[in-house]
Amino acid sequence: MSVNQQAHTGPPYGQPQPGYQGYQQPAYGGQPLPGVPQSQYGAYNGPMPGYQQPVPPQGSLRAPPTSGAPPPASGASVPSSHLAYSQFGHGDVQNGIPASAAPMQRPPASQPFLPGSAPTPVSQTSTFQQYGPPPASVQQLSNHMAGMTIGSTTASAPPPAGLGYGPPTSIPPVSGSFSATGSGLYTPYTASQGPPPTSVSQGLPLAQPPFPGQPISTQRLPTQVPGFAPPPSSTGIGPSSYPPTTGAPRPPTMPGPPLPGQTVAGPPTSQPNHVSSPPPPSAMSGPHPGPPMSGLHGPPPPTHPPQPGYQMQQNGSFGQVRGPQPNYGGAYPGTPNYGSQPGQPPPPKRLDPDSIPSPIQVIEDDRSNRGSEPFVTGVRGQVPPLVTTNFLVKDQGNASPRYIRCTSYNIPCTSDMAKQSQVPLAAVIKPLATLPPEETLPYLVDHGESGPVRCNRCKAYMCPFMQFIEGGRRFQCCFCSCVTEVPPHYFQHLDHTGKRVDFYDRPELSLGSYEFLATVDYCKNNKFPSPPAFIFMIDVSYNAVKSGLVRLICEELKSLLDYLPREGNMEESAIRVGFVTYNKVLHFYNVKSSLAQPQMMVVSDVADMFVPLLDGFLVNVNESRTVIASLLDQIPEMFADTRETETVFAPVIQAGLEALKAAECAGKLFIFHTSLPIAEAPGKLKNRDDKKLINTDKEKTLFQPQTNFYNNLAKDCVAQGCCVDLFLFPNQYLDVATLGVVTYQTGGSIYKYAYFQLEIDQDRFLNDLRRDVQKEVGFDAVMRVRTSTGIRATDFFGAFYMSNTTDVEMAGLDCDKTITVEFKHDDKLSEDSGALLQCALLYTSCAGQRRLRIHNLSLNCCTQLADLYRNCETDTLINYLAKYAYRGVLGSPVKTVRDALINQCAQILACYRKNCASPSSAGQLILPECMKLLPVYLNCVLKSDVLQPGLEVTTDDRAYIRQLVTSMDVAETNVFFYPRLLPLTKADVDSDSLPAAIRNSEERLSKGDMYLLENGLNIFVWVGVNVQQGLIQNLFGVSSFSQISNASSTLPVLENPFSKKVRSIVDMLQVQRSRYMKLIIVKQEDKLEMLFKHFLVEDKSLSGGASYVDFLCHMHKEIRQLLS
Repeated sequence: MSVNQQAHTGPPYGQPQPGYQGYQQPAYGGQPLPGVPQSQYGAYNGPMPGYQQPVPPQGSLRAPPTSGAPPPASGASVPSSHLAYSQFGHGDVQNGIPASAAPMQRPPASQPFLPGSAPTPVSQTSTFQQYGPPPASVQQLSNHMAGMTIGSTTASAPPPAGLGYGPPTSIPPVSGSFSATGSGLYTPYTASQGPPPTSVSQGLPLAQPPFPGQPISTQRLPTQVPGFAPPPSSTGIGPSSYPPTTGAPRPPTMPGPPLPGQTVAGPPTSQPNHVSSPPPPSAMSGPHPGPPMSGLHGPPPPTHPPQPGYQMQQNGSFGQVRGPQPNYGGAYPGTPNYGSQPGQPPPPKRLDPDSIPSPIQVIEDDRSNRGSEPFVTGVRGQVPPLVTTNFLVKDQGNASPRYIRCTSYNIPCTSDMAKQSQVPLAAVIKPLATLPPEETLPYLVDHGESGPVRCNRCKAYMCPFMQFIEGGRRFQCCFCSCVTEVPPHYFQHLDHTGKRVDFYDRPELSLGSYEFLATVDYCKNNKFPSPPAFIFMIDVSYNAVKSGLVRLICEELKSLLDYLPREGNMEESAIRVGFVTYNKVLHFYNVKSSLAQPQMMVVSDVADMFVPLLDGFLVNVNESRTVIASLLDQIPEMFADTRETETVFAPVIQAGLEALKAAECAGKLFIFHTSLPIAEAPGKLKNRDDKKLINTDKEKTLFQPQTNFYNNLAKDCVAQGCCVDLFLFPNQYLDVATLGVVTYQTGGSIYKYAYFQLEIDQDRFLNDLRRDVQKEVGFDAVMRVRTSTGIRATDFFGAFYMSNTTDVEMAGLDCDKTITVEFKHDDKLSEDSGALLQCALLYTSCAGQRRLRIHNLSLNCCTQLADLYRNCETDTLINYLAKYAYRGVLGSPVKTVRDALINQCAQILACYRKNCASPSSAGQLILPECMKLLPVYLNCVLKSDVLQPGLEVTTDDRAYIRQLVTSMDVAETNVFFYPRLLPLTKADVDSDSLPAAIRNSEERLSKGDMYLLENGLNIFVWVGVNVQQGLIQNLFGVSSFSQISNASSTLPVLENPFSKKVRSIVDMLQVQRSRYMKLIIVKQEDKLEMLFKHFLVEDKSLSGGASYVDFLCHMHKEIRQLLS
């Protein structure tokens, strides 16, 4: 087979990039293996040398790839310096949980493919088991493998000289590729069995499949083979690892390319074996990471049946092998390589993307393992299923994960241990979260005039963890241990276990979440609140009128006002409404029900804002329906010929605030605003946008408000319970960082529609407006988080205001907003009693009822770091780290923030490596099982627009995203940082389910397919240039690729199964998100494709962000520096 197989100009879509095939390599361990030709190891998970391999059908399943190294045989002797390499750290199969431990943590269903082994179809219990004693020597292991036939050759045949050019049958297995002294047998993990920690060995294929035609042995090989030990002088990954972009392990320096069959003698120049340096960059073709070398491979034909001997595997699984690629050449004999001398950083090399942890695989495994059973909250410290898994929650004493998620459910007993691990202890709390219809809403408990029962000292509310003593006459607080008398009306006898006999009748004794009706003592000025009001404030300047926005808002409000939020059993909403329009001056409207026509009052003195009318400004919708309808008809006509382009902004908020003050109620302002407020008025702003500040120390000023005026205004709004929701329609810089201050500090929401065009953005805006007006919201809210002795809440993130160190104040809190709380130790915790959190939210409901919503959660405490690392939740950890970083940019240069993030994560992983993983080669990256996605997700945060903006990202976009993420929940940050990518052409039109997601990388896309990508703000439909004409006709109603229009923001409604299926997928995704996502149609090789590629987060980004593979190597380097 010739090396110059087929010229290849660009990376083929649709299959994993092959990297540089079969570069000649040093033997593992630093010296050549006697009797083994160097060229025989194929690329990292590349195709087997000398095979023409077909590709499986492009479905959601893909055949396991071949890995470069053939399976071992007994022929070659192995120097004792070779410690065999394995996917897992030595002895880590238990992953810290004793074999008897009960509920195990998310076992992935992926089985490592290893030489000569296949997943055995044996059902196993969920405890961890190790099989068989380890073989005593290398020889035993080799004997173990001897006699295994591959192709038609017997295992004892001598290796051919020119591997990679010979016929397929001439590839014997060689035991040099894995052998170990004292390694145990390989265990294929079944789905139910606990996984070992994930380890990624640099420069080696992570797992090797059986060859086609090889009898799949059912023996269990060792679960643990330590990584190849590097020679003492080597520095492990060192400089050679960053940033690898493509290719296979690279050979040491040599004078010239050896001929086929020639072995290279002599030890390599101090190269760490796990990172054999990569080939020279000059050989790269194609602009982005991971192109195949030109001249080496041809693009694979789209479909072939998978070869026998390969088990189909879910796309992108970790440590699993990838579908064999057809038409890929055999091993390349090697080239001279430049720059691998010590002291000079060698050019990049590439890990195989399929051998590193896959988010898709982890999500799929969790769904299959934990999606079917309800999550019962009765047990302390249980890690819930992932946010991407659909599951039911049964509240039996701890709050549902829909309300609270923690970064770890087993927290260190001491602050020293917490500092050592660097794992932040935080909870992401969503107090008013919406529950699915199958789950019951929190019960409302009314204790009458006496109000809720509380601890005398710390004021914690009665909850399931309080301990009743003295026959039920007193209770001991679970938070501060103080003993409190039980009020006579609340007394109840205890049963033989010490539980009250009315335990199950009282939500506050048996459930994790419930509500109390608050007494007058919990109300402002000791009087019950009035129902809240909504005030709609519409910009009627030239831009707003000309774009059709004013007319659109007025038309929509006519029907929308019938859907104001109301209490469950009420006939109509208790919320009153008012209307203001503004440009340089403000117009108030009297819509009193007794009037025949609305009256307009103008306030032009914006420097001293007041409300010109009290009676008739805030009205009941039903009573004033005709007057309101008349007003909404007149507004677009009144301002149709306006020439006023300037607007004010702060006086608009002041007007709303004054109106609510006068009515003595809380409420929400809906402000529809189009431009930078440059008119002479309080809060006037200037255009300070400056791209030159990016990457300088002054960049942080772009995120800070221009003036303190808005901070003070926000404080006044919070005091009154005036929440501000802002709908922005900018055509240029608007200064979101300043305009958003009041919204952000009052607990409101910002929506932004840049370059608003009626036909494109109308649906999105109207859907957002409808949901925003209708959603559940609490007003005048105060939240406090209490903790048991030993930890306390020290830091808070979200959209709120704080006037002291404990109370989180929000003028409004809706069902989508989260508050993130960080905890620190102030004393020792005990393993026996664990740790408790109680979140208490005091708020006014939309009917004007004062309520307390209580959420309780109990966590385990540990003295062993392994227990901490086994009970972490990576999605929540990323949510916290993103918020921490996004707040950091307000006061520090962005680079400092990025470096701090990388450093903290390296410390988390280094601490695990040092204290929890079994000793293994430094060349291996070992990740805790439940944190194996930390590097990929962290890289997504680092590459996000706030921390690493591309050229096309505006300053306003960055400020907008920064504020958005700060109050996102865990499910939203998960899809925002690692978008969901679905192959539409694989969708089953007859089922309701979504097609299986694929990984976010360009190399996963095929030119003949269509894909949908969603990140919570946008939905992209990407169409490949070679998509069948019939599919284009079915989805877009046009006959060819070139006729597809990007201008449309909707898919045409066509009567065919494919169109219906794709539209139902889009609708399904829209319902899951708190904002209506903008639909963008992207044609391959079109200018919009750059925007789409920005969201393929596993690839290198144009703004300089590392690819996942590069970043993993960089993290490994950081970890090794910390450990050394």
